[in-house]
Amino acid sequence: MENDTLDVILSRSSIRAYTPQALSMDQTDALVSAALAAPSGMNSQPWHISVVTDRALLDEIDGESMRILGEKDPVALDRMLSRGGKILYDAPEVFFISGTSALDAGILVQNIALAAQSLGLGSVILGLPGLVFAGPRGAEFAKRLAFPEGYPFQIAIAVGYIAAGKAPHERDISKVSFI
Repeated sequence: MENDTLDVILSRSSIRAYTPQALSMDQTDALVSAALAAPSGMNSQPWHISVVTDRALLDEIDGESMRILGEKDPVALDRMLSRGGKILYDAPEVFFISGTSALDAGILVQNIALAAQSLGLGSVILGLPGLVFAGPRGAEFAKRLAFPEGYPFQIAIAVGYIAAGKAPHERDISKVSFI
C-alpha cells in the first residue's frame, strides 16, 4: 500500500553518527510541534521537553554517562566504546524528556523520531542518559536542563543530519498473533 506516513515509519532507523551541522530553527520548531501533538492519558501532557544544543553540556552528559556505565556494566561500556564512546553520538541536538509518565514520554519521542525522518534527519531514541539523572550528579543535571520539580528523566532522543546511516531493522512477523 502506498502511503507517505507508512513510508516514513517503515524507512526510519536508529542513527548513531551525525554531522556537526546544526538544525534550523524551523526544523527544531517542527520537531517540538510534533512532540507536543503526542497523545497522553486524559490529555494530561505530563511531560517537559528540554531541547539541548549546548555542545559542552552534551559532552559533559556523555562523559558522566560513560563513567557511570563503566562502573555498572563493563560489557555495555565495551559495546559503547566500540560505537565511538558516546551515548549521544555527537548529535547536534538532543531532546531530554522529563515527566511523570514513561508511556506518554515514549509516545512523544516516537512523534519526534517520525517527524525527524520526514524532514530528512536522523534520530536515535535513548534510555542510557537515565544513568546520569540517577547518578550522584543527577539533581545538578536535572536543574541545568530545567526539569520541573517532580518531573524525573524519562527518555531522550538525539536528532541531526545523518553522517552514516543504516537500513531499518527487519520486521519479524513471528512477534504478531492474529486472533
